[in-house]
Amino acid sequence: MLNRAISEKFNLWLNKASDDADLLKELKKIDKKLKEAVSSNDKEAIKQIEGDLEDRFYCDLEFGTGGLRGIIGAGTNRINHYIVARATQGLADFVKTHSSPNSDKPSVAIAFDSRHKSAYFARVASRVLAANDIKCYVYKEIMPTPMLSFAVRRLKCSAGIVITASHNPSQYNGYKVYGSDGCQLNLRNTEVIVNRINKLDLFDEVKLADFDNAYDEGLITSIDGDIIDEYINTVKEQAIHRNICAGSGLKIAYTPLNGAGLKPVCRILKETGINDVAIVEEQETPDGSFPTCPYPNPEFEAALKLGLDLAKREGSDLLLATDPDCDRVGIAVRNRVGDYELFSGNEVGALMLEYICRERREANSMPLNPVAVKSIVTTAIADKIATKYKVKLVDVLTGFKFIGEIAGNLEKNGEQERFIFGFEESIGYLPGNYVRDKDAVCASMIICEMAAFYRREGKTLIDARKKMYEEYGYYYNDTQNVQFAGQAGATQMKQIMDKLRRSCPKQVNNTDIDFFTDYSEQVVKNRNDAPKNTGLPKSNVIKLDLADGSVIIARPSGTEPKLKIYYTCIGETREEAVKLQKRIMEDFSALIGI
Repeated sequence: MLNRAISEKFNLWLNKASDDADLLKELKKIDKKLKEAVSSNDKEAIKQIEGDLEDRFYCDLEFGTGGLRGIIGAGTNRINHYIVARATQGLADFVKTHSSPNSDKPSVAIAFDSRHKSAYFARVASRVLAANDIKCYVYKEIMPTPMLSFAVRRLKCSAGIVITASHNPSQYNGYKVYGSDGCQLNLRNTEVIVNRINKLDLFDEVKLADFDNAYDEGLITSIDGDIIDEYINTVKEQAIHRNICAGSGLKIAYTPLNGAGLKPVCRILKETGINDVAIVEEQETPDGSFPTCPYPNPEFEAALKLGLDLAKREGSDLLLATDPDCDRVGIAVRNRVGDYELFSGNEVGALMLEYICRERREANSMPLNPVAVKSIVTTAIADKIATKYKVKLVDVLTGFKFIGEIAGNLEKNGEQERFIFGFEESIGYLPGNYVRDKDAVCASMIICEMAAFYRREGKTLIDARKKMYEEYGYYYNDTQNVQFAGQAGATQMKQIMDKLRRSCPKQVNNTDIDFFTDYSEQVVKNRNDAPKNTGLPKSNVIKLDLADGSVIIARPSGTEPKLKIYYTCIGETREEAVKLQKRIMEDFSALIGI
């Protein structure tokens, strides 16, 4: 029997959701199927439809620290016209009350990627903002997420919006909000906006202007090519050896995975001297269905199959693959026998950190008291590299917004040049302080620069990685992704995390746990000393430090219905570290019941 509250929500949407023809068609189709199933007493069909409705309406799509992300469709637990409009109304209320009274008219920049409904949702957001007398700057075509951050800063906007679900499957879309500093919204301001959104009636308290009229009145305007040119020129300034790629003979294979990276990545490669770029034809054109890559995440080999095939045919030195909103980049490197080796985000980030530190020292361009930033789940080999080059390495919570905040705080203190690099294990990198988010356009350029640099020495990135491990030890990092679906899945994830907090095991793989860190309570505990504060904001994350140097970190994903468990193991060789990680993962999985 369909829950009464859910039935009432469904009927409300049937009666009120008329602004989006696709949405209304979807709702009527569900209603028709339900009535036919009830009429024929098809209990199995009724159960399936009721389960679908429960998933659509049992909760509101959560507005987290980065915004919204969910399956496209009708319902409160989906992303659609009304959810986007209400979120934008909450943002509009925030912008109007938090903009400086001495500043010009409040304004918001908007970007969108190639996903289904992205352009439409960007249009809806601009209409809401215009109805609230807030000026909108909107990119004319799909653009990478970092170019939104750049536009917010360059145009001195009050906030920014990018419509994207990053690397999620094609049925997803999302809505990310940025502050006036070009960084994803901080926790304090997110809470203010969420409180406002939750008070708004979804259908009756959202203002909506006519797009064409707002455009004619100048409330909505396009972001012109000058901003794009400035962005590209600023990215080029992040290079250390600016002319090293020209004449290097590097052959690159590239796939934008049907996303927003094609134009800016190809342009930056060309303007830095790389002319031999082969593009995966099937993944070149923007397409939100991602027909050849259902899960467009360049962290994983499955997403790189066509790119690897092309690289082998062309004999490319390097494969680059950017995700749909082009803020993350994955790579594979040709080895000496012609095969390709995938690099993890931890490996690329560590190589970039060492390259930037070493070459800036050599070039006398390293600032005083340099700062690099990584997330708590990112490889600890970075600590050794930072120590060697006398760089302060700051650990932050997962989410690039926290890296952006560190860069922003340095800028507020007039010390922006101190920030030299930020990265996360999930293939996100920022080699400079010009935007406040990870940037696959700039990272692609620096990766190619590194490849050209080592090529000049007769080496490859594989050789550089080998040398890094020989010097610092073999750090093997792996992530276990445990999928959970719907309300029952969310409950199960919570139970696992609660169990870890209440009765954490004393050993894993017959090895003592030296430190237990609960970031939700902001405490670090060991067997002997009093608890210490983490110094970081609260977050639903648990970390276990084992006596042999291994680390286990568990956290529910903020963007997908899954539990992520990160493992770090150290060995003399890769084989030794991999075997240790496998034993620890098997034992820990059994301990927590997954």
